[in-house]
Amino acid sequence: MRLEIQNASKKYSGNKYGLKDFSITIEKGILGLLGPNGAGKSTLLKMIATVSKPTDGVILLNKNNIVKDANYMREQLGFLPQDFGVYPNLNAYEFLKYMAALKGVGGKNLTKRITQLLEGLNLLEHAKKPIGSYSGGMKQRIGIAQALLNEPKILIFDEPTVGLDPEERVRFRNLISDLANDCIVILSSHIVSDIDTIADEVAVMKNGSLLVKGQQETIIEKVKNIVFESAILKENYTDFKNKHIVVSTTRKAGKLLIRYISKNPEESAIQQQATLEDAYLYLTKTY
Repeated sequence: MRLEIQNASKKYSGNKYGLKDFSITIEKGILGLLGPNGAGKSTLLKMIATVSKPTDGVILLNKNNIVKDANYMREQLGFLPQDFGVYPNLNAYEFLKYMAALKGVGGKNLTKRITQLLEGLNLLEHAKKPIGSYSGGMKQRIGIAQALLNEPKILIFDEPTVGLDPEERVRFRNLISDLANDCIVILSSHIVSDIDTIADEVAVMKNGSLLVKGQQETIIEKVKNIVFESAILKENYTDFKNKHIVVSTTRKAGKLLIRYISKNPEESAIQQQATLEDAYLYLTKTY
């Protein structure tokens, strides 16, 4: 499987772009797509999913132009959009059978497939209850289930862990890791911890452009030896923040203990091991 996006742009009214001259190649495994709100992540995913078309550029799946032949992508696609909706009066089985019909999925093994998905997502005991009675996290899990119905070769998840508790997030990550051996998985989030534990590669976006794509170790290398920790007085925080990129702040013994990125650290600084979150903040703040 090979997905190629070549010089894709999405132009809206006036001179506003959701994406601009965006190029990336994605192969089997999990690609973690990181970017702040407004970076263009959802715009990109909707174009890959053939929900919208690029204004310019080409999107190829195994050399097939999916802008011209959307069905080639749709037959192999599982998609969970950020604004996924449900039919509240249907129960889980009814809803998933309805979604299967829309996707052209059927056969004598459909009920078995749905049961397996509900069990894997810890929804089996609630399967006969109306979806309208579900919590936000349970509805999100139903969304994940519908994305997996047709055993897709391309899986797109846009902010999939919204509403999930920590245990559900772990279950979701394990499920996706199992699937990634046989297909392309694109996992979009602004929460780094959703991605750093499972992504084979990471792409960082900002303002509709690709800043960097590569293995996590390569991206983390960009902040090697420039991540520090210092304790400062509270009244000095504003000045400190103007000089450095602050990653996190905690209170300790009447002072602020700050993790930050800087090429000119404070005299009292203690160097820290760099993480993907450090690199992500550095890239989105400085580029």
